[in-house]
Amino acid sequence: MAKKVVTRTYTASIRNKPQVQDDLDALGFAASKLWNVGRWVCDRVWSEIGHIPGHNELTAYLKSHERYDDLHSQSSQRVLQELAEAFNGWYGKRRNGDKKANPPKYRKHNDLHPRSTVTFKQKGFKLDTEYNRVRLSKGANLKDYWSDFILCEYQTRPDIDLSTVESVQQVRIVWTGDEWELHFVCKVEIGVSEVPSEKTVGIDLGISNFAALAYESGHAELYPLHCLKQDDYYFSKRIAKCNDSDSAKANRWNQKKSARRTHYLHTLSKHIVRRCLDEKVGTIVVGDLSGIRLDTGNGGPKHWGPHGNLTLHSWAFDRFTELLTYKAEAEGIAVKQVSERDTSASCSCCGRKRKANRVERGLYVCDECGTTANADVNGAENIRQKVSPSSPSLSVDRSNGWLAQPSTYLFDQESGCFAPREQATS
Repeated sequence: MAKKVVTRTYTASIRNKPQVQDDLDALGFAASKLWNVGRWVCDRVWSEIGHIPGHNELTAYLKSHERYDDLHSQSSQRVLQELAEAFNGWYGKRRNGDKKANPPKYRKHNDLHPRSTVTFKQKGFKLDTEYNRVRLSKGANLKDYWSDFILCEYQTRPDIDLSTVESVQQVRIVWTGDEWELHFVCKVEIGVSEVPSEKTVGIDLGISNFAALAYESGHAELYPLHCLKQDDYYFSKRIAKCNDSDSAKANRWNQKKSARRTHYLHTLSKHIVRRCLDEKVGTIVVGDLSGIRLDTGNGGPKHWGPHGNLTLHSWAFDRFTELLTYKAEAEGIAVKQVSERDTSASCSCCGRKRKANRVERGLYVCDECGTTANADVNGAENIRQKVSPSSPSLSVDRSNGWLAQPSTYLFDQESGCFAPREQATS
């Protein structure tokens, strides 16, 4: 059994709530007020010069503002970082043609500020695992004559012992809607299975088939995106019937849609890792799509047409890759990301590169060697070969048609799992 250090987040309840409730409320309100000040600055800068200030710019603007000192400096920086990320996400949608995208809102309900999450980095907290206590720093404006910190007594699950973790990186206070709770972000050493194999699998992520897998052993799998598209259509219709897109009912529909998407991504990543274990795969190779929204010619946004831009922006490839990586690494399987450049235009058998060979969206026909393949599977095989180009399995007999006729796994919403689609017989 090998050892590996991974990141995990553990939730803990607060045992001395009456003693710390007011102080935690003050921090949560302070985070909301700082967000709103930063939101006002972003709006002014955008209105004046059409520029979205980044995290460092916001910090420079507001470091001397009185609201900045309501929290520990690192906590204030994290609030502004989240705001900058939210604005960049909105601006990315706007550039890609999503006219319904709205910029991040002010955190305010009538005349009250909500309780926002506050993050404490290592200089902002002190953990006492012997007595299950954590000290959280107050901002300079909230300190009084007798205390400059909040002492929370916490209770984790019986199977969690923070004294045994590698290190605690962050502590967050999170308002659940009813009470405050603590989230500890930790580096944890875990035992991982030894994978006695150097076999690889390539994964091509797409907007028709969410994932196409090409195994070194000579077979392929497809995971169509039908269920997520059905969810998008279903929930969009329900939200459109709401009188106000910001109403409580619309928010509930949005939350349910998000929860179903998250469940799908968790289930898919878990299923693929299990399939890799069955096939004794040691390395998963995934295409790196970090620049998929950019046009390499001019550095601006890539335009896929109005419908394509909306679909592309809702494409959760980054979230899926994160889930796949930590689930795979926990089983001793390495995950590598490689460039997808030319993988869709090149033949995985002879290497011939020609865009016209992709005769249809789902079909690739090589004019050089005559290979006929599912286009996504061909791309997945090219991605896999970037890590193991000299594998003896590259000479595997392709006459069985595995490139052209991959197995298809469909997501069953009733059972919440994936199952192979029965092959049609002639």
